[in-house]
Amino acid sequence: AVYLLESGGEMVQPGGSLRLSCVASESTFSPYCMGWFRQAPGKEREGVARIWFEDGRTREIGSVAGRFTISRDNAKNTLYLQMNRLKPGDTGTYYCAAVLRGGGFCDWVNFKNWGQGTQVTVSS
Repeated sequence: AVYLLESGGEMVQPGGSLRLSCVASESTFSPYCMGWFRQAPGKEREGVARIWFEDGRTREIGSVAGRFTISRDNAKNTLYLQMNRLKPGDTGTYYCAAVLRGGGFCDWVNFKNWGQGTQVTVSS
């Protein structure tokens, strides 16, 4: 199995920035798409951003558009989430995941490979 490991989460003040990383355990890992999810306390997990590996196309949910950027460094086998102008509402555990080739469209429900998450806390 391919393992995903998130890192980079910490406590940051509102308006600050963080860059989360997600490293795949196998350099040959080439999914259809990958994405970032988050789960705030007492809330369901929600998708945040996606990137299609074939052409690099990305999509972000409206609440983070213009502030968060998802990207991929193929040479380092790493997925990133650059988060700027963070708000308290961004607080939560952030996970990366993937839709494998043949696993369907890059929709939130089709993500099957999950990391363990990294905690992001936005607070004064």
